[in-house]
Amino acid sequence: METVDVTPLNDDELQGLDAYWRAANYLSVGQIYLLANPLLREQLRPEHIKPRLLGHWGTTPGLNLVYAHLNRVIRRQDRRLMYVIGPGHGGPAIVANTWLEGSWTATYPNTTRDEPGMARLFKQFSFPGGVPSHVAADVPGSINEGGELGYSLSHAYGAAADNPDLVVACVVGDGEAETGPLATSWHSNKFLDPARDGAVLPILHLNGYKIANPTVLARIGDDELTSLLRGYGHEPYLVEGSDPATVHQALAATLDRCMSRIDEIQREARSSSEPPQRAVWPMIVLRTPKGWTGPRTVDGQPVEDTWRSHQVPLSGVRTNEEHLRQLESWLRSYRPEELFDEQGRPVDSLLELAPGPDRRMGSSPHANGGLLTRDLELPSPEDYAVPVKVPGAEDGEPTKVFAAYLRDAFRLNADYNNLRLFGPDETESNRLNAVYAATGKAWLANRRDTDEHLAADGRVFEILSEHTCQGWLEGYLLTGRHGLFSSYEAFVHIVDSMVNQHAKWLKTINRLDWRRPVPSLNYLLTSHVWRQDHNGFSHQDPGFIDHVVNKKAEVVRVYLPPDTNTLLSTMDHCLRTRNYINVVVAGKQPQPNWLDWESAALHCARGIGVWDFASNDNGEPDVVMACAGDVPTLETLAAVSLLREHLPELRIRVVNVVDLMRLQDASEHPHGLTDAEFDALFTTDKPVIFAYHGYPWLIHRLTYRRNGHDNLHVRGYIEEGTTTTPFDMVVLNNLDRYHLAMDVIDRVPALGTHAVATRQHFADQRTRHHLHVTKYGEDLPQVSEWRWIS
Repeated sequence: METVDVTPLNDDELQGLDAYWRAANYLSVGQIYLLANPLLREQLRPEHIKPRLLGHWGTTPGLNLVYAHLNRVIRRQDRRLMYVIGPGHGGPAIVANTWLEGSWTATYPNTTRDEPGMARLFKQFSFPGGVPSHVAADVPGSINEGGELGYSLSHAYGAAADNPDLVVACVVGDGEAETGPLATSWHSNKFLDPARDGAVLPILHLNGYKIANPTVLARIGDDELTSLLRGYGHEPYLVEGSDPATVHQALAATLDRCMSRIDEIQREARSSSEPPQRAVWPMIVLRTPKGWTGPRTVDGQPVEDTWRSHQVPLSGVRTNEEHLRQLESWLRSYRPEELFDEQGRPVDSLLELAPGPDRRMGSSPHANGGLLTRDLELPSPEDYAVPVKVPGAEDGEPTKVFAAYLRDAFRLNADYNNLRLFGPDETESNRLNAVYAATGKAWLANRRDTDEHLAADGRVFEILSEHTCQGWLEGYLLTGRHGLFSSYEAFVHIVDSMVNQHAKWLKTINRLDWRRPVPSLNYLLTSHVWRQDHNGFSHQDPGFIDHVVNKKAEVVRVYLPPDTNTLLSTMDHCLRTRNYINVVVAGKQPQPNWLDWESAALHCARGIGVWDFASNDNGEPDVVMACAGDVPTLETLAAVSLLREHLPELRIRVVNVVDLMRLQDASEHPHGLTDAEFDALFTTDKPVIFAYHGYPWLIHRLTYRRNGHDNLHVRGYIEEGTTTTPFDMVVLNNLDRYHLAMDVIDRVPALGTHAVATRQHFADQRTRHHLHVTKYGEDLPQVSEWRWIS
């Protein structure tokens, strides 16, 4: 790795940076420990200490060091910088720095920059009613909590995309660097367009230890680490040491060099008439001791520069007099009397080192992306609707039709650069390739003549890592832009944990008045469970819906459009929303078009409703046949057709569900039906046969308190699957038309014994299907060629 052997700081600059760093360190230690006596006006006593010591010291001094030096860069070069912090346990550092620079007080005016405000700052940290120990949404300037590690770098690149004047400094913890998502996200530099995007400056914080172990990258040697980082396509610069003055000079010089190199790369790309080539972007490896400037030993054990400094180095402060005296000595080592005046206000020389309100990192509008969000210009979905003269008479390919809508959305927003499509190498497979008429796939690596649709300025981000796609999209959304994640249904589970974190972030910002709403996280899940017959059991899993429904009702929405026009209406709605996680599941294969545009729009607006064209109950059904999802809808209507043919006297009501959350009670979800509305649709005393896209117990869970729940019988995916035909998939899971029709016969008392022959006929049809499919490898003609007849 290269080092920069110059000393750019004069004595005043060096002393100023060191004082700022000491102030941030003092404030950080105070947050972890102090309940009172914030400026040590008197000798520390046990009652000054928090009863529960929570937080993490080990990574904090390094984060404070970087923050102070980035402030210098901002002031000297008038740059727009964001700070993304991978070591989420470094919460004390970012709270301290945002208070020092003034953005914390601007956000929370009662936490003033004086002694009472400092006392509040200290008490609130990891304290009931206060702020978490991580860099959570409560912290101004943050878009990455880091409670779960691995996502900082992909968030940073998502933030930099389409932000040409922004540099995102991303501190990657060396423990975090061991995660799969982080390891893959180093490749993000192959997708960054220096002509149109901003830049990311990764800073690998190599302090050597995790909670109780050394980190891999700290122990592989400089040659191997250099080869690894260069192999990822970076130009690494090394800053290391434990002497503060030496490290200050080295970090200042290295940041100057890196910023100069970023400027050079962008200037060359933006002044050239040729498409930009992939740049070798600079990065920094910062090797400083873990727990730097903290206690060197505690109880005879080494602490600084070991794993013991990871959390709270002095754990017995309220009960151990020696620990208490060590803490006081530690705090006084930062010389707070030089840093804060009699009122507890940072001295003027420190305040002068912070950027102005329009440049400080804690006040960056990019980190409060709703401030910058521009509504999408969207085409009218009606213009793309397919004609439906007779329900079910013709087939459509829903995602292919939606792709034309999305293509034109890209065109309408071309001047604003605020829309992107993300996915793991599945855009064409999911029938969305029409977007390539408007934009290409972002790609800065080498190209060959056989490649298609690759472009440096492409607005489609594809990499075969769901984690990286999700991280890019989250960074893009949280900085105020719009996006869509398209994935195979079974493999979106890979980002389950990332969805958890984003849902928690959205829940948190809903209670923070200063956080402005951001565009929703939209999923289009296709190649779904019922049409993965060709790939087999490994590709068959609809459980992402169950996972999402666990999140707070104020955040999650789940949609199951049954055909082309309902998909258009649903996606148009989702792209306009804010602060939600919208999950849309829709097939890409040819399937019946049921509703014309007007009917589809009305049905989606309701979210649930009776399909009159398929019902003959005249307000008094013998049975309600409900369905949610495209294949369950097809099988339900086919079952209705069979029942009408064989049992014409049976009164059937068909209820289709687009918005799954309508099934919940209105007191549990904003979209939920009241009991009266639910009863009017499903009755309180008639059997309900419900064909559902996913795991059947979710429907029971959503409706368990409803009247007539004992009459509800749900069919769905029961973990039966293989490589087989489309219809055989539903047969294996008892979701097929014949089984649904048999369920009706079994549960409508009025049918009595006179329907026994009809039931036997349906059972025989399932047997005939099995014999046919195992002999010929395709579905029975009466199944594959079936059409709804009104």
